[in-house]
Amino acid sequence: MNTLILSTSEEDINLAASFIKEGGVVGMPTETVYGLAANALDENAVRRIFEAKGRPSDNPLIVHIAEFDDIERYGLVSEVPEVAKLLADKFWPGPLTIIMPKSDKVPEITTGGLDTVAVRLPSDKNAQRLIRASGCPLAAPSANISGSPSPTTANHVYSDMSGKISAVIDGGECRVGLESTVVSVKDDVVTVLRPGGVTVEDLEAVYDKVEVCDAVLNKLKEGETALSPGMKYKHYSPNARVILVKGGDKAYYDFINKQNKEDTITLCYKEDEDFVRIPAILMGSKADLEAQAHNLFADLRLIDACENVKTAYVRCPGTEGIGMAVLNRLIRAAGFEVIDLD
Repeated sequence: MNTLILSTSEEDINLAASFIKEGGVVGMPTETVYGLAANALDENAVRRIFEAKGRPSDNPLIVHIAEFDDIERYGLVSEVPEVAKLLADKFWPGPLTIIMPKSDKVPEITTGGLDTVAVRLPSDKNAQRLIRASGCPLAAPSANISGSPSPTTANHVYSDMSGKISAVIDGGECRVGLESTVVSVKDDVVTVLRPGGVTVEDLEAVYDKVEVCDAVLNKLKEGETALSPGMKYKHYSPNARVILVKGGDKAYYDFINKQNKEDTITLCYKEDEDFVRIPAILMGSKADLEAQAHNLFADLRLIDACENVKTAYVRCPGTEGIGMAVLNRLIRAAGFEVIDLD
């Protein structure tokens, strides 16, 4: 298959939509990360997403819409809980995915066999244009090989998906840089299943019953069902081994400077640059959590671009604000391998 790189012109958006109408898969820009978009209501099209990614079939997908009324227009859910309406009114369009009871119109392959469906209305205008032009809701997991760092540029998508999908729409660099926050709304409780651009603090500012699922920062328990993408499997990983390092500045510098300079790299803060004596990739300023989130996946991809690197030690972020989302991605990239220096 010849994978085209398309612009965001009306002609190219319509061409991408024609591929989707024919059951194809297209790389779609969003404000979070690039997605692999196909008709969410077409089992065969969704199957092509799983095949392109090499994604396990029990890993649910997120259904993307262009406006709130698309939920009813396409009959995606059996009901819209009042709490979901409140969250949608506040955070849509934007990086928030809401899990609701699914209707029979949504194939089980789209929901990973669950009786719920994850729905999001992206704020990216080009994503909205593609959804409207396609005339259907779009299932769109991150447009990368399953388990590898998510793509935040069209070049990332092309690198992973060339020859596997019909086209990639180049909408520039993603603004947020991490996948959306995923929440379930059940029994009047909002439960965060995956943190993202809408933070726990953002949710608590508009609703008083917000919980964080234990699996956000810990492994799923034996036999526990993954209710959201990104919960069950090792994700976001470069080929090199990733190890999180938790501790204060002095302890971190002492530890890092004892490591092998030949095959080791560190991801650290801008403020650390003058104190580490092995090659470093800078995640951004320690206080700039948004920059760390924005840069994270590109930084993880840079690790494998560095010659002979076998191990990457990463400074462990905190959990305030979008830092929780950064930690969630890193701890899965590391396969939960953490060195605690405290």
